[in-house]
Amino acid sequence: MKFGIDIGHNCPPDTGARGIRVEDNLTLDVGNRVIEKLKALGHEVIPCKPSSANSVKDSLSQRVNKANANRVELYVSIHFNSFNAQANGTEVFVGSDASKKYAKPVLDEIIKLGFFNRGVKSGSHLFVLRNTNMPAILVEGCFVDSQKDMNLYNAEALANAIVKGLTGQLPTSPVNPVPDEEQNVDTTTLRLQKALNRLKITDKNGKPLVEDNMLGEITSSAVENFQKIVGIAPSGVANTATWNAINLILAKRIIRPNHAGGTVVRYLQYRVGVDNDGVYGPQTEAAIKKFQQQNGLTADGIVGPNSWQKLIG
Repeated sequence: MKFGIDIGHNCPPDTGARGIRVEDNLTLDVGNRVIEKLKALGHEVIPCKPSSANSVKDSLSQRVNKANANRVELYVSIHFNSFNAQANGTEVFVGSDASKKYAKPVLDEIIKLGFFNRGVKSGSHLFVLRNTNMPAILVEGCFVDSQKDMNLYNAEALANAIVKGLTGQLPTSPVNPVPDEEQNVDTTTLRLQKALNRLKITDKNGKPLVEDNMLGEITSSAVENFQKIVGIAPSGVANTATWNAINLILAKRIIRPNHAGGTVVRYLQYRVGVDNDGVYGPQTEAAIKKFQQQNGLTADGIVGPNSWQKLIG
């Protein structure tokens, strides 16, 4: 079967809900797993998330156009809800009566994970369901601002439920999704050197590190430089706080003005040449916009996938 899988949001200015967790991060994690699992089962998958957009409407239009142009047989948009920190559960929206036969099995599988059943509902108000030419469903996995739902949430289990609902089966061998660097447990010296080079952190002589897996004075000086940049007590030792900061930056979270602060903002400020106080204020926003403009990006001050690509690859 030919699926159009739309990883919701993740395309500034089209960004998702925020609560205990961030919708963009969850849709990306679950969506990538769903794509790989469907491929492992032999299905054709057309990813429908655009890489960039000028507006939310442009983002939505690109998703629909991709699905329609490729004549996918079923369009599946993956999202997470947010409301008042009390609402919880899973619901699946449908674009037509023909979509219901796909929505109910997906909902049934997700409910088995313990989420409250909010039902299959009409999605006639939703742009992507209203404008696709094929059966289409939009899955609201659970609520990112519900502690109950976040306690139940597991990306692998949710992806399995969606795939099982869509196809009736699961891959027989494990699928390796796109990794989330924030969860990376590799703390070897070689990865440390590679990470610092990727982050453009130089040693005491202003030079990139030789990636030789040798933890010496030169590598320690680069670690100390990084610690000073992100606001960690400079010791030259790659301790837990240092690795947490490295991994968080490499995770390339979407950063918006007035919605973020701390380690990642300090690093961004270092890269764009403003005082790194960890506060994403007007001066930082102006510098980010200038960086984006210089690199041929939409100058909106939102550090999304394209900006991160220019910063760290």
